[in-house]
Amino acid sequence: VQLMESGGGSVQAGRSLKLTCIASDYRFGRCGVGWFRRTPARGRELVASIDFDGVVEYLYSVRGRFTISVDKQQNILSLQMNNLNTDDSGVYFCAADGCGLGYLGSVYNGQGTQVTVSP
Repeated sequence: VQLMESGGGSVQAGRSLKLTCIASDYRFGRCGVGWFRRTPARGRELVASIDFDGVVEYLYSVRGRFTISVDKQQNILSLQMNNLNTDDSGVYFCAADGCGLGYLGSVYNGQGTQVTVSP
């Protein structure tokens, strides 16, 4: 299984970005998926997730600004990020839990895409 992100980039604060994640040999929507980010200051954070029951959770600091979604037909996991701020800068990577193989973030992860937000 391989996950691959795209959509990162450099933007000014207040702008938006949409990250997408595609998978080989894995179907999104059946089990837990999510987006993490990694920063030098805070390490790895779980930004948004959808569990096997469809329950969505967000990191407190991104609530109301980020939206996680799965397009089951196209098998794409997305993260819409609006009103970005400098604290959102980091390497974002998508993750899938493999339907019981382990905790989200410990089973299948992408390589990551850089998001840089300037003042």
